[in-house]
Amino acid sequence: MPADRDLAVLADRVRKHFDDGCFACGRSNPIGLGVDGFRLEGDTLIADFMPNSHHRGGPGILHGGVTAAALDEILAWAGMVTQKIVVVTATLDIRYRKPVAIDGRPLTLHGRVVDRHGRKVRLAGSLLADGVEAATATGLYVATHELAELLGEPV
Repeated sequence: MPADRDLAVLADRVRKHFDDGCFACGRSNPIGLGVDGFRLEGDTLIADFMPNSHHRGGPGILHGGVTAAALDEILAWAGMVTQKIVVVTATLDIRYRKPVAIDGRPLTLHGRVVDRHGRKVRLAGSLLADGVEAATATGLYVATHELAELLGEPV
């Protein structure tokens, strides 16, 4: 598993390959989520996300679709980082546990690989607000490329 510094370099390489415009993690997307700060704790990939008022559903509450997008992103990155593959979402199941306030505090995302069979990867994750699980996700993802193949150099 790569060290946190190596994760930051890898994330920058992937962002650059995709022109850094991703809605969820791209730094060049002014209305995006800004998922960043990737780090590994055991087999779990963790990242941060600071919601803004334009991510709201009801007044002061994070939109459920934005929650889903953030969870989808951490799951995809978990597959990429731990399996060294690029994945796309086949299915995504979200369980909303509590409303998430947009109150100037960052949210934490967790993602991990449950299992892998060939190109199929099952992932699971959660979104935490103040350390409390606010939403969980499971999904089936499909590998499209080896990460080294996509980036044109070893990872």
